[in-house]
Amino acid sequence: MTRPVPRQDLPRAQLFAERALATFERFTHIQAASGVVLLIAAAVALIWANSSLAPYYHALWHMPLSIGVGDFSFSQSLHFWINDALMTVFFLVVGMEVRREIHEGSLSNLRQAALPIAAAAGGVILPALLFLSLNMDSVRQHGWAVPTATDIAFAVGLLALLGRSIPANVRVFLLALAIIDDIVAVLIIALFYSGGLDYSGFAIAGLGLLMVIGLQRMGIGAAYAYIVPGAVLWVGLLKTGAHPTLAGVVLGLMTPVIPIRMRERPLDMLARIAGELTGRASSASRDVDHMNAHLRELRLAQRELLPPVVRMQSVLHPWVAFGIMPLFALANAGISLDGIDLSTDGAHWVTAGVVFALVIGKPVGIVGISWLLVRLGWCALPPGVSWGGIWLTGLLAGVGFTMSMFIAMLAFTDGNLLGAAKLGVLLGSVAAAALGMIWGTIYARGLRDADDNIQATPALSARSH
Repeated sequence: MTRPVPRQDLPRAQLFAERALATFERFTHIQAASGVVLLIAAAVALIWANSSLAPYYHALWHMPLSIGVGDFSFSQSLHFWINDALMTVFFLVVGMEVRREIHEGSLSNLRQAALPIAAAAGGVILPALLFLSLNMDSVRQHGWAVPTATDIAFAVGLLALLGRSIPANVRVFLLALAIIDDIVAVLIIALFYSGGLDYSGFAIAGLGLLMVIGLQRMGIGAAYAYIVPGAVLWVGLLKTGAHPTLAGVVLGLMTPVIPIRMRERPLDMLARIAGELTGRASSASRDVDHMNAHLRELRLAQRELLPPVVRMQSVLHPWVAFGIMPLFALANAGISLDGIDLSTDGAHWVTAGVVFALVIGKPVGIVGISWLLVRLGWCALPPGVSWGGIWLTGLLAGVGFTMSMFIAMLAFTDGNLLGAAKLGVLLGSVAAAALGMIWGTIYARGLRDADDNIQATPALSARSH
């Protein structure tokens, strides 16, 4: 009987592939379904905002919502609480995914990550240049970053719909590229879309960071303990003028990737408690106080079996995918088509710039830089990935819904230009998705036909002999 090869003896390339595939599998089962929910939410918002019930749509998101303690009160619109508060949780999950990928995933090996990093750069630079080439006006230029982002939920969800015939490494490449794209989007928001900074807010934000570090040094792993420090960090960034959702990214990147140290290993604790509860230890363990103590230990051991970054991401990801992101889409995709005048202020160029950048700039930028680096010998295509797979990745990366909408609201204060940018995001994302699915179907059929020919060749050879 063949003995299994110890994991530490496996080739590094195989270990990397296993980790990368596991990362993609974690996303796929949620992303495929959440992409559909996100699409439904966007469609509902668009229909609602252009129906006879449109006044109720706008009144809902402008409804004030206040929190207060004693004489202190903080009042903002429901739209603010969704975009600036709830979306912080979205960015928290993004930050944790980036932290995890750097530690053990597709970004942990620089050589393996070089091609998706370069491709993501091409998918940011060319769309920005395309948009700027059509929008030289100083006001419209602010929207240069709108078409640079990729929506992970939509892109990965669409790829999942193409089925298992798509090579696994194409899926891994798209996931790595989309994560890098998110990192770039966060940096863009921090560097280019934060107003004049009030440096007094950094003292508050610094206090929040010190509280987080202190709790981590004390070995406190309960997520609830970090709500107050996270809120302090959020308030500090809000006061500085930077976008407060960046607090989520900071906390995500600070989330530990290894379990906290305990006096007793979680598995040893579980074994000991199991022995005591099944009567192999003293009968005193059966009284109520001991039972309650054992239950507390069980909960602690169960919690610490997984690193905090894995545990928290798995808990929050469904809430973000099926709650926060659809709610964001419902609150922001409701573009009143009657309220957009594309003939004034060059609004039509904003729409055209976003559409062309997403549909043309994204795939050409991604494929172009990839081809150049492979041709120069600086990078190599992932095993099993052809140029058809790279084109598929580039087309699907043009779906920029959530992040693009978010950046558009930071880029434009003029309602008409904002509406034009949102319209461009919707049209461009739909067109990119359609082109991606068409090409993906052709690509998958070609792969299946090639596999059938390979399987048929031995049979024909056997009959000829």
